[in-house]
Order: sequence, then structure tokens, then C-alpha cells
Amino acid sequence: MNGPYKPGTPCWIDLMVPDQQAAIDFYSDLFGWHGEIGPPDQGGYAVCTLKGKPVAGIMKASNQDGTVPDPMPPTVWTTYLATDGIEATLKSVTGNGGSVMTGPMDVMDLGKMAVVADPTGAVFGLWQAGTFEGAGIVNEHGALIWNELSTGDIPAARAFYSSILPVTTAKSEMPDAGEYHEVQVNGRAVAGIMDLATLPPGTPANWNPYFSVDDVDEIQAAAVRAGASVAAPAFDMAAGRMAVLKDPQGGVFSVIKANPGLGD
Repeated sequence: MNGPYKPGTPCWIDLMVPDQQAAIDFYSDLFGWHGEIGPPDQGGYAVCTLKGKPVAGIMKASNQDGTVPDPMPPTVWTTYLATDGIEATLKSVTGNGGSVMTGPMDVMDLGKMAVVADPTGAVFGLWQAGTFEGAGIVNEHGALIWNELSTGDIPAARAFYSSILPVTTAKSEMPDAGEYHEVQVNGRAVAGIMDLATLPPGTPANWNPYFSVDDVDEIQAAAVRAGASVAAPAFDMAAGRMAVLKDPQGGVFSVIKANPGLGD
């Protein structure tokens, strides 16, 4: 990536886990990342890199005062959407049925962040870039290629995101995609919206990251050897070959070998 992310575009992801070092080791071995636990004055936040460029963050689950949560929150990946005015975006979030969970807060000179929930219950982040724009590599092996919202109310989700950020939504033209919509920025697809009903009963609304890989079956096997489980085994679909995996601490993510054109 060269230059800032356009508002509404997924620009960063991070993972909150009980065992930070174990998560760093798992994803580094799986995707070729490099990561180290950060300094205490940064909450130990680890910025993982690929080819020297930032690709994702991993942090230890903790309360704001640094104590261990009880009960421990679920291990989840958070997708951050770019904004050029976080305070105004937050007002739009609450004005359109969403809620603010954390923030806004300054992250040194790196930028401003907040964590919010949409009206259907899906949690996501907002990022206003300072000196840090977000993921420095995307759409290649081991890096983010796609982000997808699963929701029980697609019309409400479409209306919400179009109201808080300069995005539009359009039904996908991919064959066999079912009720699937693209989130677009300036006419370019940057994320997807799918029906929560296609997932196991009880799954909450969520944003799920997809990582690009050269061989889905090989990554799936490597993940299982490292203690992960398989939520949806490797299969072929319109956009490519993919699998849905759950890391050893329960974090769900997808891997895909995309057909030409996805993520371009």
C-alpha cells in the first residue's frame, strides 16, 4: 500500500487473545509474520510485519487498568474501517442506531481509534490515520485480502454503513453467491456483507478477515498441526478456494487463494 486508505475501506485488523505470545507464534509460523510483544507503555501491543511492512496487530486481553478480565472475553479479530474524521463518524454511528464501545482515543501520534458496534450487533473499529496508515501489504500470501460482515439484517447493515461512511453497497454479481452484497468505495469493492443464517446457529453478527494464501489446503493442514480447528474445510467457490479456520485460542479467520481480480 502506498498512500492513505480511502474512508470506508478496511485498513487494519487486530486480535485480542488471552495468550499473546502463543498467538504471535501461531500466526508467524502460519503466515511468515514477524512479531514481538510491545513495550509496556504501549500496552504490549504487537505490530506483526511481513517483509518489513505492518500486516496485523495482536494484543493481550486486559481491562483498561491492565488487570485480567473475568470472565475472559472471546478471542476475536477486529476489522478497522478508515475515516478522516473520527468524531463526526462516531456521531453518525450513534445517530444511526450503533453504539460506541471504546474511544475515541489518541494512539500517540499514530492516529485515533474507536471500537463500535453496528445496529445488528457486529463490532468493528474506526481508524483515523496520523503517522500510521494501516496495513502496509495486502492481497498477497500471508496478508489481508478481504473483510466480510455476517449479519442477521442485511438491509439494516447496508443502510447503516452507507450512513456513517462514504460507501455504497450493491448486490454481488458472483454466481452462487446467494444474498451477498459488496461494500464499495468509489465503485471499488472493499468488503462484503453476507447473511448470518448461513453460519452455525448462535453465531453472533461479526466481521471476519480473509488472508491471501498460495495453497489453502496446505495452510489448513499446517494450522491444524499447530492446534487450530476447521470451521469450514477447504472448498471451491466463485471467488476462489477458501477455508474458515479457528486458531488455538478460538479466533476465527478465513484463508483464500483468490481467483484473478479479487482484491485488485
